[in-house]
Amino acid sequence: QVQLVESGGDLVQPGGSLRLSCAASGFDFSLNTMNWVRQVPGKGLEWVSEINGGGDITAYANSVKGRFTISRDNAKDTLYLHINNLQAEDTAVYYCVWGLAYWGQGTQVTVSS
Repeated sequence: QVQLVESGGDLVQPGGSLRLSCAASGFDFSLNTMNWVRQVPGKGLEWVSEINGGGDITAYANSVKGRFTISRDNAKDTLYLHINNLQAEDTAVYYCVWGLAYWGQGTQVTVSS
């Protein structure tokens, strides 16, 4: 019943920006901490960011700090990741995650000239 559906990934030039979205359903979204995790081929999984249920406490991996912003709209049961100044190393599949068990299908971000 729980569903997480990511969208917004695209092919972007270095320095570009994207907003990723994750539409959540099947649980009380507003009460739950959410995370973004990315999977880089050949480099494994990397935690990206976390936001608490109320949206007032956030955390970021050092590799994305200052460029990525996590946010949420609880009225729309949607999680966001705003990405600025995209770099080649940001190329990955980005997943929204609830707890340990629930992952979306991911959205592909590709940074290339």
